[in-house]
Amino acid sequence: MTNSPSPWPRQGPASYFPSIESKYGKSIAQWQAIISECGVEKHMAIVAFLKTQYSMGHGHANALVTWTLAGNVASE
Repeated sequence: MTNSPSPWPRQGPASYFPSIESKYGKSIAQWQAIISECGVEKHMAIVAFLKTQYSMGHGHANALVTWTLAGNVASE
């Protein structure tokens, strides 16, 4: 059995994405949609939203928000 390579970099915020998708059951594109629709604009407020509403850990939430607010877009 071979593992397909991860589409995400091994360093930086996106290095968390395989574990985020596995642990929380949503794709990064789905998380980005949640972030864009949450009605919050400031970085730490979005992190707090993800932690409160989705019980996401701080590191995972911060990685998603950092990557998203930098203008990156995940493909579905």
